[in-house]
Amino acid sequence: MLDILFYSLIGVVIIQLFYYIFVFGNFSFTKSQKNNPKRIPISVIVCAKNEAENSRKFVPLLLEQNYPDFELVLIDDSSKDETLELFEQFEKQDSRVKLVKVKNNEAFWGNKKFALTLGIKAAKNEYLLFTDADCYPTSKEWIKEMSSNFTLKKTIVLGYGAYEKIPDSFLNKLIRFETMLTATQFFGWAKMGKPYMGVGRNLAYKREEFFRVNGFIDHMKLRSGDDDLFINQAAEKENTTVCFSKESFTYSMPKTTYKEWFIQKRRHVSTATYYKMFDRFQLGLFFLTQLLFLVLAILLLSINFQWMFVLPVVLIRYTFAWTSMGFAASKLNEKDVIYWFPVMEIALIFTQLNVFFTNIFSKPVHWK
Repeated sequence: MLDILFYSLIGVVIIQLFYYIFVFGNFSFTKSQKNNPKRIPISVIVCAKNEAENSRKFVPLLLEQNYPDFELVLIDDSSKDETLELFEQFEKQDSRVKLVKVKNNEAFWGNKKFALTLGIKAAKNEYLLFTDADCYPTSKEWIKEMSSNFTLKKTIVLGYGAYEKIPDSFLNKLIRFETMLTATQFFGWAKMGKPYMGVGRNLAYKREEFFRVNGFIDHMKLRSGDDDLFINQAAEKENTTVCFSKESFTYSMPKTTYKEWFIQKRRHVSTATYYKMFDRFQLGLFFLTQLLFLVLAILLLSINFQWMFVLPVVLIRYTFAWTSMGFAASKLNEKDVIYWFPVMEIALIFTQLNVFFTNIFSKPVHWK
């Protein structure tokens, strides 16, 4: 029986090495290529619901972008605070701002996808760049960097939506580690020709891609997934690329309590159950092998079974995983979390287990 467990550990490590070396490595070990700036007209789209405070801070940063031809489409999704009044002020002050007012619709009440659809239709330009109302670009070159990846064939661009650093906060490091791991995974698969998700905090695509798959119609009943479910449906090897230059990042404030973050993760995980079968399989396989590696390694080492063989297998796995994630952390400006890699991985595994079992017994709440 112990021999079977040992060989199972070897099999699990082989699968893990495949992910960290070949899948994640497609992103981690690749060199960033500088694209020539484009001058294509861009419509930046921001959907907001009760985001007056963030809009007051971040909309001016969007208008300061160093790009010759863009409009800013601000969508107010039936806000109850001062968001609409702020948006009306921005529209009066700057001719590049277009305001879309969304009133509650009985069929689509509280559905962000309905509001986004109206904004996409109202945009005057074919190339669309999305971020959230609580996000801001890391530089004035954000539009230029993201739009430079568009070509005649590449009509979907996946960007990195980061979270701000909070000093001396373990939760903040865990959130940023999970965000970095998720991005490394979907960037890696995209570069392998199997794109499966993107994040609405930093995402761009040509409007024709939206209408090609009939927008959000196939998952309109789900209140989440305006970013990842859309990309899972529309993205293909031929039409998708990634952008990870540090000038292209967006940042937002992360959750500050474990409970808030846990609720957010429940929404994300519930949405992933609607991915294509292969994407659900590869995500499930990665998590399962993470969990099995931890359980088998602890079990075999704790009973001192053939430790001279078990320990090298464990060290090999950690060496390649830590190295791969270290290169990814450097690209995504998250170096400080990688020093905690084993601790972060264990904490994340148990959080994901908790999310999985909690979602079985209750449904998470979506959009505001």
